[in-house]
Amino acid sequence: MLIIPAIDLKDGQCVRLKQGEMKSATVFSQNPGSMAKHWLSQGARRLHLVDLNGAFVGKPKNEPAILAIIKAIDGKIPIQLGGGIRDLETIERYLDDGITYIIIGTAAVKNPGFLHEACYAFPNHIMVGLDAKDGKIAVEGWSKVTGHDVIDLAKKFEDYGVEAIVYTDIGRDGMLSGVNVKATMKLVQALTIPIIASGGVTNLDDIQTLCELETEGIMGTITGRAIYEGSLDFKKAQILADKLSMKA
Repeated sequence: MLIIPAIDLKDGQCVRLKQGEMKSATVFSQNPGSMAKHWLSQGARRLHLVDLNGAFVGKPKNEPAILAIIKAIDGKIPIQLGGGIRDLETIERYLDDGITYIIIGTAAVKNPGFLHEACYAFPNHIMVGLDAKDGKIAVEGWSKVTGHDVIDLAKKFEDYGVEAIVYTDIGRDGMLSGVNVKATMKLVQALTIPIIASGGVTNLDDIQTLCELETEGIMGTITGRAIYEGSLDFKKAQILADKLSMKA
């Protein structure tokens, strides 16, 4: 199972939020390229980038920082990116720049036709980010909770041909309160495509819990605040995940 470091970008800096609140941003680094190199040196096999400003305004806002990360990684591992991606031209530009997977979130919910077109135009490169609170989808940087049921939408998007779903429990994100295993498993059991779990990963116990669910369809987990604040040692987490995968 992949343990995927998150690099959330706000105003060109690496930050972490609590429950998606922009005003709660904690700056962890002013050099996104160096941060990316750090996680690569620690054994990361994929990076998760979020353009936070982009997610709120609906268009890319941190491209210089994203390009710096792409340059720093130099094609050594895949990079997945979400936040403010609303048209095919933006997807094509990012893929040409060196991003491997594009995560479509709000636009997938508000404009399913766009997601369908993206999956057709860029097969094997499109993922969907579903952010939920109490089983309902949130959009626009989590600022609005919709009436859409997360499982119903996920099944619909699976039929479109998305590569995977990044599922975030926004009640847990950035709170270091543990993973919402029950909600994540409900989604995993309803789908056949892989799930990347996000939100609440705190320590090695959470990694062990998720690894036990790997055979059900969880291919990875994204971790942010825990690895920046030290409650989770990233290197040890990936080693543990590899060890448990070998036993499975």
